[in-house]
Amino acid sequence: MTSPTAPRAAARTGYLRVLAVPEFRVLFLAEVLAILGQVAAQITLSLTVYSRTGSPLLAALAFAVGFLPHLLGATLLSAWSDRVPARRLMVLTQAVTALLVACMAVPGTPVPVMLLLMFATGAVAPLYQGTKAAAVADVLPPEGFALGRSLLRMAAQLAQICGFAFGGVLFAALSPALALLAGAGLLLASCLLLRLGLPARPARRPPPAAGRPGRALPPAGGASSPVAESLRGARGVLRSPRLRVLLALTWFPPVLGVSAEALAAPLADGLGGGPALVALLLSATPAGMIAGTFLAGSLLTDAQRVRAVVPLGLLTFVPLLGLGLYPGPAVLLGLLVLSGAGYGYALGVDRLLVEAVPAGERGQVMTLVTAGLMIFQGVGFALAGALAEFLSPNTVVVLAALAGIAVVLVAGRRAGRP
Repeated sequence: MTSPTAPRAAARTGYLRVLAVPEFRVLFLAEVLAILGQVAAQITLSLTVYSRTGSPLLAALAFAVGFLPHLLGATLLSAWSDRVPARRLMVLTQAVTALLVACMAVPGTPVPVMLLLMFATGAVAPLYQGTKAAAVADVLPPEGFALGRSLLRMAAQLAQICGFAFGGVLFAALSPALALLAGAGLLLASCLLLRLGLPARPARRPPPAAGRPGRALPPAGGASSPVAESLRGARGVLRSPRLRVLLALTWFPPVLGVSAEALAAPLADGLGGGPALVALLLSATPAGMIAGTFLAGSLLTDAQRVRAVVPLGLLTFVPLLGLGLYPGPAVLLGLLVLSGAGYGYALGVDRLLVEAVPAGERGQVMTLVTAGLMIFQGVGFALAGALAEFLSPNTVVVLAALAGIAVVLVAGRRAGRP
C-alpha cells in the first residue's frame, strides 16, 4: 500500500535535488562570479569617479548608469534570447561585459568614456539575464524552475552584499585599474565556466513560421529582423491578458516594497540612529527575503506555492502598515524582516509564468521580465524619495503598502484562475 504522504513527498522538489543537476550548478556558480565581478566593477567605478571629480552626483550616476539601458536592451534585442543557442549567447554577453569593464581600466580613460562603457554593459545585461532565466527552464523540470530561480535570487542577494565589501577591499588594496581588471577577470571566469560546463543546445525558436500553435505572443508573420521581432514581442507581452497579470505580480510588489529601503536614511534619522541603524534597515528586508524564499522552497510543494501567492504577497505588505504607528528600532527591524519573508510568493509566480509561455519564447519573455523588474525598482526608489519630500517617510511606506495589498489582491486572484 502506498503511504498517504508519498504523493506529497513526490511533489516536493527540494533545493538539494535542484542543485544535484550539473547544468544548474554551472549556472549557479557562474551567476555568483558574474555578480561579484559586476558589483566590484560598479563600486570601483563609483569610487574612481568620485576621487577624480569630487561630485556625489557623478559617483551616484556611475551606479545608476548600468541599469538605465536595460529598457533599451530588452526592447531591441530580446528576440536574440530565443534565436541564438543559450550557451553561445550567455558566453558572448559575458565576454563583451568583461571586455567593456577591462576597457575602463585603461589608464587615463576620461570619466565620460567610463560612464559610456558602463552604459553599454547595461544594454547587453538583459540578454544575459533573460537567457539565463530561460536556461533554468531548459535544464530543470517545470516543478523545479521556481526553485532554481529562487536559488539564483538568493545567490544574487548574498553576492551583492559580499560584492560591495569585496569591491571596497579591492579599491583599498589595489589601484583602481587593477580593481577593475579583477572585476573583469571574475566576469571572464563566469564566461569560461559557462562555455566549458554547459552542453551545446539548439536555439529555442525554430525558423519563423506564421500560425505556429501554442504561441503566447503574436506570430511574426514571416522572417523579420531581430529588432523588429523584439519590438513585436514586447508589444505582444503587454497585450497578453495572462502575461499582464503575471507581470503585475512580478514587477509591482517589489517596486512598492522597496519604499522602506529607499527611505532607510530618513527612517533611521527619525529614530535618532546613525549609519549603523541605516545599514541594519537596509539588511533587514534582504535577510527576510532569503529566509522566506528558502522556507517556501523547502516546506511547500509546487502546487502549494502557487496557492500561497496571495497569502505570501499580503505578508510582504501587511507588516509595513505597522510603520504608521512609528515603532522603535527593534520593532521596525522585525517588521522589515517579516515583510521580506513574504517575497517567497515569487516562487508561485515563477511557476505560473513558465506554464504561460511556450519554450520557444521563454528567452524573450524572461528578458523583458528581468529588465522590467530592474527598471521599475529604480522608479520605485525615485518615487519613494520624491513623496518623502512632502510626506513623512513612515506615511510613504504605509501608502506603498496599501497599494501593494491592492495589487496582490487583484492580480493574485486573477493569476490563480485557469
